[in-house]
Amino acid sequence: MANLNKVMLIGNLTRDPELRYTPKGTAVAELGMAVNRVRTNDQGERQEETTFIDVTLWARQAELAQQYLAKGRPVYIEGRLQMDTWEDKNTGQKRSKLKVVGENMQFLSDGRGGGGQARSGGPAPQEHSPPASQPSQGGSPAVENFDDDGEEIPF
Repeated sequence: MANLNKVMLIGNLTRDPELRYTPKGTAVAELGMAVNRVRTNDQGERQEETTFIDVTLWARQAELAQQYLAKGRPVYIEGRLQMDTWEDKNTGQKRSKLKVVGENMQFLSDGRGGGGQARSGGPAPQEHSPPASQPSQGGSPAVENFDDDGEEIPF
């Protein structure tokens, strides 16, 4: 039987990324995202639901997130779900939390002209222009062959 654990999210950061390093020196960033869903209820009224999601980024992506992202900034995260479990020190109860481990990240335009893409191992993004095309690990050909001719993307 096949298995698949893939998550794709677009949302806004609920707080600034928190960067720390493991004892071996690997960067890890924790960030929170808010993802909105708009739907119409049975009475025809528009309702907005917000889901809050914790995301963990590793290595170069963690450093780029801390450097270029801030609370309120839109971002695309592609990754996988991971269940964290621990024992509460105060009550002794087992606790668990579902989070996303980010594998790819793309900065989105926030309407102020910023944006670009960030992938582990790639160059640091420039604030007003995307980085030069670099082969990435496991990326899609559309992203790897990105060519900015200055035109708006029609979607």
